[in-house]
Amino acid sequence: MSLRKIACLWALTLGVAPALAQAQVVPGSGTLLVTACDDFEDEKWNFTYNLPKASSNIDKTVRHPAGLSANYKWHESTYRGTPDHVKRVETPAGGIPGSKGALAIQTLNSGIPGQISNKFQQDDLIAGLAQTIGYLPVNRSPSFVVRVYMPPFEQWEKRTGSHFGFRADCQTTIDNPGSSGFGRLRRSTPSKKLENYWPGFFVQFNRKADGYQEDHAILLLRSGSRGEDVPGPKITTPGWWTIGMSFTPDGQVHYYAKPGVDDLKTSDHLYSSFPYSYRCQQVNTYFFNIVNQDDGKTWSTRFIVDDPKIYAVQ
Repeated sequence: MSLRKIACLWALTLGVAPALAQAQVVPGSGTLLVTACDDFEDEKWNFTYNLPKASSNIDKTVRHPAGLSANYKWHESTYRGTPDHVKRVETPAGGIPGSKGALAIQTLNSGIPGQISNKFQQDDLIAGLAQTIGYLPVNRSPSFVVRVYMPPFEQWEKRTGSHFGFRADCQTTIDNPGSSGFGRLRRSTPSKKLENYWPGFFVQFNRKADGYQEDHAILLLRSGSRGEDVPGPKITTPGWWTIGMSFTPDGQVHYYAKPGVDDLKTSDHLYSSFPYSYRCQQVNTYFFNIVNQDDGKTWSTRFIVDDPKIYAVQ
């Protein structure tokens, strides 16, 4: 069954009208925003970590200065902290023709610096759109495309669960019930407030050793209208995948993926949704997410990304 047929079945199952997918914008459509992109071809590409890193998602502590790439296109998340290994590497076989450099992302100490939680923790590498092009309103139909190399399964961190994410930082306006007054005089004073949310992809590994029929990965799409993760295609042979997201003026998010490094097409559409029932108004940036068991000795799975690109139709 084709990925497009699967997407239609998901749409019917989740109560999303298939017609919504008709207005999709294929990631890679429009004008390439060159100043915000990176191809990692510069042999002098490097990243300064500025440790100890932030962990404000756990202990409300932001540790400045944040990590930053020499070309100012990537920076540490002041929410979760930067991955411990952000390094330009030789492009693995089968990558984009002519590509000589790509970016390896991996982490070890993903929780509070100097402490071990023995729980799943995350680090983020953020694209510096604020330093290059600023935010992107959805009336420009922005989209992101990246090639992701997934190593052989025997090289993955030995656990079932999410290992890698490719996500966007989005913003919308929601109702804020609010209240005022005291006691019997207390009354509701509805208002509006800005709300950030983070749709995108997670790569989940399901291990044979944990009861599955075989080692395999799956793309999880975040999210459906209720905030639930939607299962995407199963990956039985790792290697290069092309992944993309687009945002249309109606506030929808559209998810695309395919094995290999060829450009995305309409037939690579997986799913369209209003995540959390939100209508996106603007996209602030995108980021890569690395997950591991924060035990002080186990490195996360080493993912490699290449040629992250940003497009807009206006």
